[in-house]
Amino acid sequence: MPTFTLMTHIAASPERCFDLSRDVDAHTASMPDSGERAVAGVTTGMMELHDEVTWEARHLGLPWRMTSRIVAFERPRTFADQMVRGPFGRWHHVHRFEPTDGGTMMIDEVDYRSPVGPIGRIVDAVFMERYMRRLMETRNTHLKLLAESGSTERAG
Repeated sequence: MPTFTLMTHIAASPERCFDLSRDVDAHTASMPDSGERAVAGVTTGMMELHDEVTWEARHLGLPWRMTSRIVAFERPRTFADQMVRGPFGRWHHVHRFEPTDGGTMMIDEVDYRSPVGPIGRIVDAVFMERYMRRLMETRNTHLKLLAESGSTERAG
């Protein structure tokens, strides 16, 4: 299964980074190119343990729908979301927040698998990992800007 880790230093507290990372509105605002939006479950505000959200978006020119659930939650250190229904054979995303001098190291550990067996493995190797990494980097850049702005707005 493909896995990757992203590390983003943010000049803000772990609490602020944690809360922005679980905020549906902040996530939606970070994905304007795909038109991602929450359509069921928690559709606004912050998610808690066992909450679910169903996202609709357009990725790779195709409509996608994915429901994920918060399966682990320890504020402000870590939480994890996992796909319940959707386009992947597997999706598990651990979010960690480690205090540093001057802020927080936000660490995303993503473990996923495209569907359809051998064809999915080829898609992962050739294309999907790069696409998913760029998508997460876009999200993290947006969260970093929000967190460091000191703004009380969640979704910029």
